[in-house]
Order: sequence, then C-alpha cells, then structure tokens
Amino acid sequence: MVIRLEQPSDYREVENLTREAFWNVYRPGCTEHYVLNQYRSNPDFIPELDLVMEEDGCIMGHVMFSRAELVLDDGTRCPSWTFGPISIHPDYKRKGYGLKLLNYALEKARELGVGFLCMEGNIAFYRHAGFDLASKLGIHYHAEPRDAVVPYFLAQELIPGWLKSKGITEATYGPPKGYFVADENPEAFEAYEATFPAKVKLRLPGQLV
Repeated sequence: MVIRLEQPSDYREVENLTREAFWNVYRPGCTEHYVLNQYRSNPDFIPELDLVMEEDGCIMGHVMFSRAELVLDDGTRCPSWTFGPISIHPDYKRKGYGLKLLNYALEKARELGVGFLCMEGNIAFYRHAGFDLASKLGIHYHAEPRDAVVPYFLAQELIPGWLKSKGITEATYGPPKGYFVADENPEAFEAYEATFPAKVKLRLPGQLV
C-alpha cells in the first residue's frame, strides 16, 4: 500500500473513485466527484495535500484539503483549514484503509503548518483520528444555533494551542464556497455527470437530501 501525491494522469480515475464511494450515500447520486474536479483550479485547494492511496497499481483511496476561514465575534476573519472529500473505494471500505489514509494526511498537514481543522462528518469514525465536537473548542457552525451541540461538526487542533496562539476563544465556521459548486451550477454539473456511465439514483434512509 502506497500513499502519494495525486498526478494529473490520475484525475479521471480519482473522480470515478470518488463517485463510486459517495454514490447514494448523502443524496440520490452524488456531487463530490464534481466538487473535486472543480476544486483543483480553486485557489483554496492545497495541492501538497492532494493524496491518493494505491495498492497493486490501483488507486483505492483519495483525500483533498482546502483553505477555509473562521469568523471571530468582531467580524475578523482568521485563516483555517478543512478537508474532504475523503474517498475509499467500496471494495476496500471497513478494512481500516480510510483511517490509515486520514492519519497519514493529518501528519503531512501538520508538517506543512496546518494548525486547525474543521469538518463535517461522523464522530464515530473521525474520533479515531483525534477529532471531537467543535463546540468544545468554542467553534460554532454557521447554520446552527450558537449554543447548539452539533454532532456532525467536528474539529481538531493539529498544532496544540493553535487557537490560543491566534487569540481565538470563540468563532464561527462555514464551509468554503467551493464545496457548493454543483448546487450553484446545476447545468454544468449535469453535463459533467453525463460523461460517466449511468448509475441508478436511489433515495435511501439516512440521506441528508
């Protein structure tokens, strides 16, 4: 098993992997592969943290990171970071590969000076990589009441004391705009999606949309 930087020659394979990994998970079909496709030209994209996991010459995992922002109570904006999508091919899920890829990526991020990450995900998985409820660190989710405990909104200081070093005791986080590209450009997304083999979209219990 090898983890390495994504190369341009990997793009289509990685986008197909992402599509397979997220199909019918959070909505009928998925948009994560289009987000990835568009994000590579986004100034928030961090190419040094665009990683693939490969086994026997086959790419079976991928993760990308993005610059983000925290908004302080006085309106000051402080640079921060997030990550995702993180994808593991369905044939390799529930075998520990996702956690291996994530832990490797987090260490690389720390080496690059990434001090703090916010993200949305399942704490049952992400706690194994050191994440906890963001509210415990005084970080609030933009779409929820300020005093709410938001079970899917998670955070981690990759560099201990990073928030304190920036003078941050409370702040609000919202996902970078680049993550909503499919919703903002539905016709472009549908044209892109049409370049992949047809798959059945299903509405399933537990989907967000």
